[in-house]
Amino acid sequence: MKLRHTLIFLLAVGLPMGIHAQEAATALDCSIDSLATSGEEVTSGEATEVLTTSDSTAVGEPLILPYEPHHGPDFRMFKSVTNPNTRPYTFLEDQTWVGIPLFFSGLIAKSEKTAFRQDYNNPNTRIRLIKYNFHNEIDNYTQYVPLALSIGLKMGGYEGRSDWPRFWASSAMSAAIMAGFVNGIKYTASEMRPDGSTRNSWPSGHTATAFMAATILHKEYGLTRSPWFSVGAYSLATATGVMRVLNNRHWISDVLSGAGIGILSVELGYGICDLLFKNRGLLRNDLSYYPDLRTNPSFFSISMGIGLGNKNLDLPAFQFDFPEELLDGAEDDGDNEALHLKFRSAMAVGAEAAYFFNPYIGVGSRLRVKATPINGWSQFALSEEGAIQEFLKDPSLGGAVSNVNLTIESDHITEFAADAGVYFSLPLSSRFALGSKLLVGRSVMDDIDVNASYTGDQLEFNPASLISDEPMFKPNGTEVNYKWDYINVDATNSIKFGTGLSLTYAHKNSFSWRVFCDYDYSRKTFTATYNPFGLFQGLSPDMVEFMSLFDWDMTKPATSSVRKSLHQWVLGGALCISF
Repeated sequence: MKLRHTLIFLLAVGLPMGIHAQEAATALDCSIDSLATSGEEVTSGEATEVLTTSDSTAVGEPLILPYEPHHGPDFRMFKSVTNPNTRPYTFLEDQTWVGIPLFFSGLIAKSEKTAFRQDYNNPNTRIRLIKYNFHNEIDNYTQYVPLALSIGLKMGGYEGRSDWPRFWASSAMSAAIMAGFVNGIKYTASEMRPDGSTRNSWPSGHTATAFMAATILHKEYGLTRSPWFSVGAYSLATATGVMRVLNNRHWISDVLSGAGIGILSVELGYGICDLLFKNRGLLRNDLSYYPDLRTNPSFFSISMGIGLGNKNLDLPAFQFDFPEELLDGAEDDGDNEALHLKFRSAMAVGAEAAYFFNPYIGVGSRLRVKATPINGWSQFALSEEGAIQEFLKDPSLGGAVSNVNLTIESDHITEFAADAGVYFSLPLSSRFALGSKLLVGRSVMDDIDVNASYTGDQLEFNPASLISDEPMFKPNGTEVNYKWDYINVDATNSIKFGTGLSLTYAHKNSFSWRVFCDYDYSRKTFTATYNPFGLFQGLSPDMVEFMSLFDWDMTKPATSSVRKSLHQWVLGGALCISF
């Protein structure tokens, strides 16, 4: 007994010198066990009294051998290992519920079809977020990378939260819940994909899988080892969602809802396994339960907001260079009205990150996509199409069977912005902080346009009709299918400046919520091109060639431009990973 008292005294002296309480308890267990195996006189009551943080071993139960971390590669795929110095999790402790707001953010974006989505009331509308052809299949693989990294780290012997059996069970439960949610909603909602291929767009399965894999890595290593695992995992998951949009396979609403389902599925899966396994199979506990914004102001965030600001864009009248010989003294008063565009409130989504050198100042960057729909663009296209169809019925066309369709390629101005600069934080407490920033970056705007196609007979132009009553056209027996740009509005790329205010609330498990108000300024030149006479390139090339004799290039569109300062505000919220 004297030796036991001596050991306890040495441990007590060692505590102020830096020995952790859990390490001291483990050391005491080891000492008692070594005494028992070496033949020292130890009573049964003393031998069964084991000190652990989880209180998993009570007096009278068999002695739990001290836990020793595994060294080297770990291929014990189905062997249960428990660290007695870990405490069991509870179901509610594993739930942050952050996936639910993300899911409903996607539902809100889904309902705002005028912002990012197709106008199904117009059968000729084929709207996509970006119009240039982009195709890359890397998102088919990046969705699995965080999960593969979790497995690789465990195989390498780098312990995370769970042993192999508990990890398999938690991951399988999470995947089953995710698959049930995604497929149940997909084939109930029957939402058309942006490329028009199938009706199973909402929510995005790739994005749900990516965020499920990221949250597993977050729980296994981000919370127990380093938050950088979480930052990397969620950055890659966000990139996967962005790729689904760029590939024209999903709307932004699909990606937001998919991200919410992925996170929620893992929290439910791990929570259920907490009820089943209790403290068995746990190797490490979380480093901290609540993020402290005084010491961890750095963040990575996914945001969504409403864009406010400029509501109108007025361009001067189009000026067509008609030949005076053909006008014959008539006034040029048609088809050259000014173009008035009225914008609705924009929808903005983005990703932002900042690293702080101290609690107050850091550097970071922001990527944001903001889509501003235009009122009446579909009605404009239908009106123009109706006017052309009426023109084609003119008897002077020789009775040719012709058809013209106007297809809306885009009915919203989409801005892609990348900014970088200085970030500021003012901690109000461990849970609340005010933030601001000064950014400079580049703004790129995708244009809005209507394309047209002519299908039918090609007509031969009769120049004598200009000075006689002879028919102007007659069919030449050639069928054509011709496409051209009917009207287009674009903007120059420009430098933009930004700032903003935010309030951050530290939730739990490294998650934080943020509300923000951002302001951005840029100055752009908007140019519209209008080419209704492009029809004649397909309808009658002879007429186009004849008019060139009068120095009238019918293939050249009329233009109109204006330079405008843009003052843009975005009000929104963000989900952050604090580190």
